[in-house]
Amino acid sequence: MEDIEDLLVGSNGGAPPGFRLPLTAVRVNPKKNKNGKKSISGDISSNGFSPKIPGTETIYIKTFGCSHNQSDSEYMAGQLSAFGYSLSDNPEEADLWLINTCTVKSPSQSAMDTLITKGKNAKKPLVVAGCVPQGSRDLKELDGVSIVGVQQIDRVVEIVEETLKGHEVRLLTRKTLPALDLPKVRKNKFVEILPINVGCLGACTYCKTKHARGHLGSYTVDSLVGRVRTVIADGVKEIWLSSEDTGAYGRDIGVNLPILLNAIVAELPADASTMLRIGMTNPPFILEHLKEIAEVMRHPCVYSFLHVPVQSGSDAVLTAMNREYTVSEFRTVVDTLTELVPGMQIATDIICGFPGETDEDFAQTVGLIKEYKLPQVHISQFYPRPGTPAARMKKVSSTIVKKRSRELTSVFEALTPYNGMEGRVERIWITEFATDGVHLVGHTKGYVQVLVVAPESMLGTSAIVRITSVGRWSVFGEVIETICEENKKPSSSMEMSAHDKCSPCSDPCESSRGQETCACGEESCTRTTTDESANSQEGRNKRNVIGWLLRKRKNHAQRKADDENATGFKQKQELDSGSWGSWSFVDRVLLGGMVVSFLTIVALLVHLGFRITSS
Repeated sequence: MEDIEDLLVGSNGGAPPGFRLPLTAVRVNPKKNKNGKKSISGDISSNGFSPKIPGTETIYIKTFGCSHNQSDSEYMAGQLSAFGYSLSDNPEEADLWLINTCTVKSPSQSAMDTLITKGKNAKKPLVVAGCVPQGSRDLKELDGVSIVGVQQIDRVVEIVEETLKGHEVRLLTRKTLPALDLPKVRKNKFVEILPINVGCLGACTYCKTKHARGHLGSYTVDSLVGRVRTVIADGVKEIWLSSEDTGAYGRDIGVNLPILLNAIVAELPADASTMLRIGMTNPPFILEHLKEIAEVMRHPCVYSFLHVPVQSGSDAVLTAMNREYTVSEFRTVVDTLTELVPGMQIATDIICGFPGETDEDFAQTVGLIKEYKLPQVHISQFYPRPGTPAARMKKVSSTIVKKRSRELTSVFEALTPYNGMEGRVERIWITEFATDGVHLVGHTKGYVQVLVVAPESMLGTSAIVRITSVGRWSVFGEVIETICEENKKPSSSMEMSAHDKCSPCSDPCESSRGQETCACGEESCTRTTTDESANSQEGRNKRNVIGWLLRKRKNHAQRKADDENATGFKQKQELDSGSWGSWSFVDRVLLGGMVVSFLTIVALLVHLGFRITSS
């Protein structure tokens, strides 16, 4: 609209990708001044906001909900940061609050309401994003705040700028999917949350998310594979495929999940330095692909873990939920994957107290959990969401709902899914700090959480650990070896050739190196992480003059290559095998020193041998 000027005109202005104009679908409600007249003159001070240069303010971002929401927040943070805004975890010092909301349960929406009220009382400009405004745009709690829909996150800069001017902006009209190449600020720099589609094909009677995310819309295989190449080059160590229903991927564009998974796996480094985690999937759409999915999950670069919500152990309740599968079909999914994938781990969800659930229905759910002893079960009470068919159904007494939730929680917490792991040796991938501030968190191939005491420098690495003890929610381990991983980035075109991909023999133990043959033989290249071995190795290196010369030679060669890349050279020179005439003065001095040292040693050995013979 005319109240919003184009921030970036044309495609050659050096703007980060994703800032798309014009703003034809934006509704702007200018604030009213004290006389009741609308102000569109840009008089910021009349709205109570401090006048600042656009793009210099500080933004506080709060995210509720699922990993898809987290990815959306990271994309919005990336665009704001690229435009010049500062990001802060402190709401008090921020000039504007951006709240990304979740509509799955009443408690998460209540938390949003509380935060909005707090922001209004603090006179903070507010932008509300996510599923709540998209699915319930007329909520009274959203009066006086700007809102942005789930498929308009690529225009968050425009919304923030207008809100800081004192305008109320509403952008909810659905359009094409946001681009995957938008600037992004990850909450965890080692984890890329990659949305493969939005929406779903289901029509669950209790689900409010469908109102917000809509019908299935899938990204193309090529666009997702391109994103995978990019994030691997960025140093990401885990890629989480995110979706409202991963199993439904591609049915709207003529492909399917196994096609996508095989295309992505083909791009992962061969040394398994970057792992793939497949996101939540409902049973109906993976039943026909179970063997292909099992084959993918056996791949060394794919976690043997899948989140498959069952919601109830009763077919009658599943029918009332309109889940479009039976308990028997859920069993087929779990049994098949467990049989075909070694160490397979399944997580599931349960809703307690769905309308019409009887004691017998609930007993069937308890029996299912006891039978499978799943390591992760997310238990929730039923919350009627406005506008859903289930909200109009006859409710189960809240007292009974709470009682069933407590009973099922007690059953689940009494399980011991990790018993028997003590003493086992596992490879883990370490990506984050534990909440206790002492341990680092890693995961096995089965995505079992392993807590280890290790230096911060091990974040983003893989290690061999021995499990020392087991707890209810995780296990504890001690690091035996850190696996050396190739961490080389592909070329600027993001095309990773077979030569660029890592082999089991690759050596990332040094941060700077040229193209050279690995000397670790057929065994995996590993490095002991104990302080004793590290100190002894350092001592040997300091005493080894020849080793010092070689390292200086390598560092000089690497600096030379970096300088050539920075000045635009497209062809790499073979630094280790050039002609004598192309060698630099430093190269020749170093080589001469090595030759003199060698001849001196030989002369000493000959002299010593002659004296021994003479005597």
